[in-house]
Amino acid sequence: MSPDVTTAPETVSAESDTAVPPPATSAGVVSQASVNRRIADELAVRESQVRAAVELLDAGSTVPFIARYRKEVTGGLDDAQLRLLDERLHYLRELDERRGAILESIRGQGKLDDALHQQIMLAETKARLEDIYLPYKPKRRTKAQIAREAGHEPVADALINDPTTDPAQYNAEQLDGARAILVERFAEDADLVGELRELMWNRGQIRSTVRPGKEEAGAKFADYFEFDEPFTKLPSHRILALLRGEKEDVLSLHLEPDTEELEPGERSIYEGRIAIKFGIADKGRAADTWLLDTVRWAWRTKLQVSLGIDTRMRLRQAAEKDAVDVFAANLRDLLLAAPAGTRTTMGLDPGYRTGVKVAVVDATGKVVATEVIYPHKPQGQTEKSLAVLGALVARFGVELIAIGNGTASRETDALAAELISRIPENKPTKIVVSEAGASVYSASAYATQELPDMDVSLRGAVSIARRLQDPLAELVKIDPKSIGVGQYQHDVSETLLARSLGAVVEDAVNAVGVDVNTASVPLLSRVSGIAGSVAESIVAHRDQHGPFRSRTALLEVPRLGPKAFEQCAGFLRIRGGDDPLDTSAVHPEAYPVVRRIMESTGRDITEVIGNTTVLRSLRPDEFTDERFGLPTVTDIITELEKPGRDPRPEFKTAEFAAGVEKVADLEPGMVLEGVVTNVAAFGAFVDVGVHQDGLVHVSAMSHNFVKDPREVVNTGDVVKVKVLEVDVARQRIGLSLRLDDEPGATAKGENRQRGQGDRKGGGERQNGQGKNQQGRNQGQRNQGQGRGGGNQRRNAPAPTGSMADALRRAGFGQ
Repeated sequence: MSPDVTTAPETVSAESDTAVPPPATSAGVVSQASVNRRIADELAVRESQVRAAVELLDAGSTVPFIARYRKEVTGGLDDAQLRLLDERLHYLRELDERRGAILESIRGQGKLDDALHQQIMLAETKARLEDIYLPYKPKRRTKAQIAREAGHEPVADALINDPTTDPAQYNAEQLDGARAILVERFAEDADLVGELRELMWNRGQIRSTVRPGKEEAGAKFADYFEFDEPFTKLPSHRILALLRGEKEDVLSLHLEPDTEELEPGERSIYEGRIAIKFGIADKGRAADTWLLDTVRWAWRTKLQVSLGIDTRMRLRQAAEKDAVDVFAANLRDLLLAAPAGTRTTMGLDPGYRTGVKVAVVDATGKVVATEVIYPHKPQGQTEKSLAVLGALVARFGVELIAIGNGTASRETDALAAELISRIPENKPTKIVVSEAGASVYSASAYATQELPDMDVSLRGAVSIARRLQDPLAELVKIDPKSIGVGQYQHDVSETLLARSLGAVVEDAVNAVGVDVNTASVPLLSRVSGIAGSVAESIVAHRDQHGPFRSRTALLEVPRLGPKAFEQCAGFLRIRGGDDPLDTSAVHPEAYPVVRRIMESTGRDITEVIGNTTVLRSLRPDEFTDERFGLPTVTDIITELEKPGRDPRPEFKTAEFAAGVEKVADLEPGMVLEGVVTNVAAFGAFVDVGVHQDGLVHVSAMSHNFVKDPREVVNTGDVVKVKVLEVDVARQRIGLSLRLDDEPGATAKGENRQRGQGDRKGGGERQNGQGKNQQGRNQGQRNQGQGRGGGNQRRNAPAPTGSMADALRRAGFGQ
């Protein structure tokens, strides 16, 4: 079987639920009502809520629109619930489509009876469905088929149905054919396969060894040269590291069905389960030994192999899902980072030999000047460079200096500090920012269109400056997976990653809102209801006719029809237009509600907007009607208090310690300020200004137990950390958020140090992006996957009750 690699881990788990058979439509597939009920149970919400949301999604509404403007319809489902609902709806419909194809296939073979039809209708996962279909799935001629054609099936039936039958009465060809038929019969029993799959998942382990002669070349995988850990304890980053080590031909991976080694001649619990299923036991009958050998042969040559493939897929899917979730969470934090705002900004893209690229953008992000300076070695033109920068600051009134955190970042930061010290008044503020993805943007088709006459190397400086002004507006121009705040993003399913990250970007953009008169095509294309071609039409219309004066003017844009307007209007802002409400998140369809509110206060809209005293004296229930209920009216009044408010946090910067510019400058015990650059399952990475991020292991984040590092920090947070460990040779830094920790005295020190190596997966970049902070860490050893469960033996729970008795009677070990 081949489970869908883009689905959640559930897709390869055995189905243990014993649900009431779902109703079927005339086409023989599960009804939408049954799908709605299942999703409602999973989300712990009412079926009516799910039904309403599904109807809206099917009608073309987006998740942000439904979450914000259709609360009455869905009973207040939020965007997270709606995203999960949409994901499960997609999966269950795919499942149902496959169910229909399988029913048609079996019906065409003339083998579909009521019992099989019922079994197929009860299947609630793709794995279960494929298990049932396996015996009927068209396949190449097997040994079993050849044996049946040769007339050996009666021999197989005689031996298994009556073990007193003596195998000696048959020749070798007949016995081989009978064994092939029984092996296939065992391996195609859906219930048995599901049971063994779950048993292997709960009892098995993965073991890795280094391939001969690969010790030096594969040193970054050294922690896995001799490693084993139970499947159920493997974290996602460790799974992906193991799979990468295998892909790079450094590691050999073995999926072992049990952590307990069998004694010579001892039968496994898996063989026992097969034997019990088919009534095979050692009772001294003539065929018992032959049948038990057939069971062993079936397990070792057929079932163990196929279940190993399933388990490998399940491990990968679980790891991919976790990795994508981590990436999505970090991307959300980065997109919703605090904007510096509309202030003239100078972007510095650091470099040594090729120089520091300089770009000045005005308050609107328009490029007003570019330069290349050579303050660092080998040229060392420090004074000349300072003169150039000083002239730009004076000429354009630069308020902020954004410094990329790549190669030569600290030297460039020191240069900026010297520049600021020489400016007598109106000194600009310098900030080191992540340049993740800047090089990808520079060479992109959109950058070429946006900055056609600018050298590629200078475009990076423009991107660095603009992302300080508004991270969201700039980062949407870059393919999300190239921003590089995930772990092992290049090892996961492209489809799953794109779908998840696309949803994150869409949610972030619509949560903030977009100024339709200044937004770029990439930013507009992420607004609810606006496709890429419509976004281009909006910009073209704006360029031709001037700024939009009202939201309703958007209906004049070619290809932007009533449905698209309904979806996008509430998320678009028009500042200084004809209607003050157009600057707010109040949807135009709800403007009549606002008019009723104005009439009740006897004031003009300009007198009410922002007037907290008046607005908080209102009773929302007095303005509801058959279309707009209490949730919407409450949202409207809240929005009128702070129209168009930005949900992003206040802009803050970290101050890197003077004189601490490289790893060798760090000393255990130092307390430094830094910026969280990435959050993974095992901890968080913090940039303290030494060209190498340090790791705060999850065990050093709080005095209390921390299950998820994101409970404590998010990407972009400014934090204070204590240096616990410094390994200059391996460029590793161990940090703690617990400022009372003693250097080198933490119980988790070893795991923390080993965890550092996960940075390779967490911070990798695509080719051409190695300049950014995380990208430089690709050279690290991929080691902190921490062998927490390595070389351990785990006692699996022994079977109890009737199953245990049956196993003992059959003579199988546990």
